[in-house]
Amino acid sequence: MSASDAEASLSEDELAGLELVRETGGIHQSDFWKELDVSSRKGSRIAEKLQGLGLIQREDAVYNGHNTYFLAPTAKDLNFSLMMAGDMLSPFIGEEEIDPNSDAFTQWLMNLAYEEY
Repeated sequence: MSASDAEASLSEDELAGLELVRETGGIHQSDFWKELDVSSRKGSRIAEKLQGLGLIQREDAVYNGHNTYFLAPTAKDLNFSLMMAGDMLSPFIGEEEIDPNSDAFTQWLMNLAYEEY
């Protein structure tokens, strides 16, 4: 099941929880349910469901002297074909300095152009 399919099956509270985790970049479960204005039990169930669907990561943590979980977003479905020209990955992936006059970039562009026709 893709992330978008999993999200389509979520309740309103679960969608709000997922959005909260994504917007914050990660949140402790003890704050998660408070922010959602739900009980700790319901907050825990929401977090478990989101984790089970692979939409968030849930890791043991100690926060304010108490055991809890840290909820972090997972990567969404990515479309790597946008970085490809034929079977070549863009030469700019992982490069700190981009040289648009490089041979690697020229070859990549040529492959991209030939792929169109």
